Amino acid sequence: MPIEESGPNPAPPQSQLPDSVLDLNIKLDNKVLSDKDIKSIQTFQRAANYVTSAMIFLKDNVLLRRPLKKDDIKNRLLGHWGTCPGLNLIYAHANHLIKTKDVNMIFVTGPGHGAPAILASLWLENSLHRFYPQYARNQDGLANLIKGFSWPGGFPSHVSPNVPGSIHEGGELGYALAVSWGAVMDNPDLIVTCVVGDGEAETGPTATAWHSHKYVDPKESGAVIPVLHVNGFKISERTIFGCMDDRELTALFTGYGYQVRIVDGVSDGSNMSHIDQDLAASMAWAHDTIKEIQTAARSGKPIMKPRFPVIILRTPKGWGGPKAAHGTPIEGTFHAHQVPLPTVKTDDEEFKLLDSWLKSYGPEELFNEDGSPIQEALQIVPDIHEMRMGQRKETYANWRALDVPDFKTRAVEKGEQTSPMKQIGDFLGDVMEKNPTSVRLFSPDELMSNKLDGVFKYTQRNFQVAPESAHNGGRVIEVLSEHCCQGWMQGYVLTGRTGIFPSYESFLGIIHTMMVQYGKFMKIAKETVWRGDVGSINYIETSTWARQEHNGFSHQNPSFIGAVMNLKPEAVRVYLPPDANCAMSTIGHMLRSKNYINLLVGSKQPVPTWLSPEEAEKHCIAGASIWKFASTDDGIDPDVVLVGIGVEVNFEVITAAALLRKKCPELRVRVVNVTDLMILAANEGHPHALNNDDFDALFTKDRPVHFNYHGYPGELKSLLFGRPGLERVSIEGYREEGTTTTPFNMMVQNHVSRYHVAMYALRGGALRNERVALVSHELCAGLQHDIQMLGKYIVEHGEDPADTYDTPVFE
Repeated sequence: MPIEESGPNPAPPQSQLPDSVLDLNIKLDNKVLSDKDIKSIQTFQRAANYVTSAMIFLKDNVLLRRPLKKDDIKNRLLGHWGTCPGLNLIYAHANHLIKTKDVNMIFVTGPGHGAPAILASLWLENSLHRFYPQYARNQDGLANLIKGFSWPGGFPSHVSPNVPGSIHEGGELGYALAVSWGAVMDNPDLIVTCVVGDGEAETGPTATAWHSHKYVDPKESGAVIPVLHVNGFKISERTIFGCMDDRELTALFTGYGYQVRIVDGVSDGSNMSHIDQDLAASMAWAHDTIKEIQTAARSGKPIMKPRFPVIILRTPKGWGGPKAAHGTPIEGTFHAHQVPLPTVKTDDEEFKLLDSWLKSYGPEELFNEDGSPIQEALQIVPDIHEMRMGQRKETYANWRALDVPDFKTRAVEKGEQTSPMKQIGDFLGDVMEKNPTSVRLFSPDELMSNKLDGVFKYTQRNFQVAPESAHNGGRVIEVLSEHCCQGWMQGYVLTGRTGIFPSYESFLGIIHTMMVQYGKFMKIAKETVWRGDVGSINYIETSTWARQEHNGFSHQNPSFIGAVMNLKPEAVRVYLPPDANCAMSTIGHMLRSKNYINLLVGSKQPVPTWLSPEEAEKHCIAGASIWKFASTDDGIDPDVVLVGIGVEVNFEVITAAALLRKKCPELRVRVVNVTDLMILAANEGHPHALNNDDFDALFTKDRPVHFNYHGYPGELKSLLFGRPGLERVSIEGYREEGTTTTPFNMMVQNHVSRYHVAMYALRGGALRNERVALVSHELCAGLQHDIQMLGKYIVEHGEDPADTYDTPVFE
């Protein structure tokens, strides 16, 4: 069946809400611009729209100084026109606001596929030339920009990290708003103009991010001017927000806690001539409203539940482009979304339409003989270069390194059982005390459960709509939305600070693709020479599958480790510290690092402290070491090597070594703990990877090696692939087995229990040690029997034997 189309700029169906809802709308005097202001704003937009459309289509004759030919058109047409005119409109008015009110502002583009618009505006304000000499504000620079867009070696189709001013690419839709609010946290003088497309607004992350202002204290932080850009269509369908009338939009956003200003350039076509006056008044109102809220908070009279501004902007999709082609409407429909004239290279009708479209902007009036824009188009550009949105240092050179205390002040005595997460929580409180405005903890409502509540000895939660946690400068933000936590953290880190994201292990996967998108952003950012360093983003993965036996199978999922490992090796670090001292040493290192995606996997339950603080520090620096106390003769000349990677499974390795010392003293065991997972990578696959000589020094050249690994075995296999002699290696890890059971039964079900480790050791040792071979079968049969008896005990008593987690003793 053919797709049913609504025609251009369809009005939203009328809702059943009463007209009285519209009394909540903000009404303004729209005559705030002089004729000169209007002309300069519109001239900037005309120039930007011309450059934008030329970027999508042209490879030559970029200023139409001669008649357009089909040879001037690119062979591959890439880009998204539909959102661009609206972006240029908003960018122009943001510039006008900066210049007239001296505003510190950056621009975040939710519909990142509108990159041609952002690039055009950056070229006009001369921000591109500031970072790229080849994009000078002249004809050669313009030709380089226009031809190079979506061309090999040029700018890609989204607002990527090599675009000046970008802290959000907008490729994966949904978190521009959260990134924007994260950027203003602890940036008290910064305002972010954030454009949210009405397609993006349909996503879950955006739906929750509208609540972000409730987590921002106006005394200490800046604010966001959200502009919901409603052009009515996605790729081929109308949007939810495009089908909502003014009453519905007003009710929704008033309920979210905003003051609502609707700027409508669609419902009545005659309003398009007044849209600049309307939007200018609305932007000025939004700025002044923010300042009123901030002034009250900073003068000691904070407003409880302040209502921040939101602007809802309606413009036609593809405004100013072709009205129709081949009898099909384009402007105001989904046909304008991407390339509105896709066969222009071969189709005469489309070619004539493109020629007419480009000429409609009057490029001969907009650009001087040398290709530079006329002065009238630049009147709204801020005079001070650092005030231009493409040159704000917050977006590319603002990192503040943390003052991280020595973890040894919180050291745990060797041999004591304690929760690594509890110690990390106390340590993070110390970090926050030393760095009161440059580190935050973003938590999905699990801080107490994850035993990290030690931070509350120094700080509090920051939740502005609850009296008990409002106006107190809290460093902890808790919301049951992993998407918001990730978005806020990205905005916070990319503008110069450091973020920490603790979570239940099984639910970090919710932000898997957001983390991947951030990794891609950082890869390009590191390759962009003018971008400075940023702090690392730091994940703490706890409440692990090994101790989620009470919550059951749904809470048992270590897959986030593999997601991080799949990124570029230079960007990622994965740590599985075995005890509290190692955990504190590791988190301290993570917080001092820069440009990384760090992942720490640890336990919130009490575990033995195997190493002194000095030993822990050396162990973490090395990434792995032989644990002599659990090895035979300090690990010299072993029959088998047992490796623990992860708190709980490492405990099983140590306990297995103690068990074997009693049951089979003839077996020579070397115990190794790996805390830095990436040292195992083969073929120099990671900056931390051990060379083969160092690998053999730890694991021997030819003895059987058994890895007891916290994550999925396949992850470790892929990491080790390429190492010589892997036929001697066996690996156990999470087998996707689980239920509501006991902690030790989780070990048994996934074959990582002490009994399974001991059987691997006996069978491996028997290959070399004849004395072990004589007893191996008998001992393995006995261990299998022990597993069966233990299973019966667990079913009968509903718990593990009382001594299961006693610290093993080596005699």
